[in-house]
Amino acid sequence: MTTVGVPAGWPATEEEARAVQDELRGRVVLDEPGPEPGAGRVTGVDVAYDDDLDLVAAAAVVLDAATLEVVAEATAVGRVSFPYVPGLLAFREIPTVRAALDRLPCPPGLVVCDGYGLAHPRRFGLASHLGVLTGLPVIGVAKNPFTFAYDDPGAERGACAALLAGTEEVGRALRTRDGVKPVFVSVGHRVSLDNAIAHTLALTPRYRLPETTRRADALCRRALREAAQGGAGGAQEATRRQASAS
Repeated sequence: MTTVGVPAGWPATEEEARAVQDELRGRVVLDEPGPEPGAGRVTGVDVAYDDDLDLVAAAAVVLDAATLEVVAEATAVGRVSFPYVPGLLAFREIPTVRAALDRLPCPPGLVVCDGYGLAHPRRFGLASHLGVLTGLPVIGVAKNPFTFAYDDPGAERGACAALLAGTEEVGRALRTRDGVKPVFVSVGHRVSLDNAIAHTLALTPRYRLPETTRRADALCRRALREAAQGGAGGAQEATRRQASAS
């Protein structure tokens, strides 16, 4: 079975991981607007775990930003590279996520993480970490507000409210469906918050969660099942698909 290895020098302790966050946080770019919503390509990344087998599966799914049709996809499976520690989840996920991104047959464009960017206790969540390491524009769209406060946004789709750490706005609670619980959007790297909100709305024409997240979630879960079952070929090998639309 071929799996993604843990990179040489990868942090092994909480102290080492926090030192890496401190070192990389200053490289986050916050003064670029980012790609235009609804144009080019946008890629969702997500992961699934089998802790009993010490496996993590990552998926990257590229969509045409205008049509939301799948352009390409890739998966990778690796060993879990860091213990579970709140605030340090990026260290469990990034090696395999990067492997999936590297195996795409086309540039990913904007990357959307199922997680946090600046909306993180150390202002350096997965979306920021991945953006700094890859140089890609990245945003985080999370299902819950982590530890941050917010006022409930209006009930209509598109309503939003500041996600606050004290008086600092670290993201926004965004209503993507009328009367449905909001999602929590934050900047990762090389995208403005207003643009991140616009991208999230463009990616949620029918459901609460972005199409990028929905498709990447389904794909990584399938890859993990196949890897755990030792299926023919094994999802631990990258899978690729280039659609005719590309």
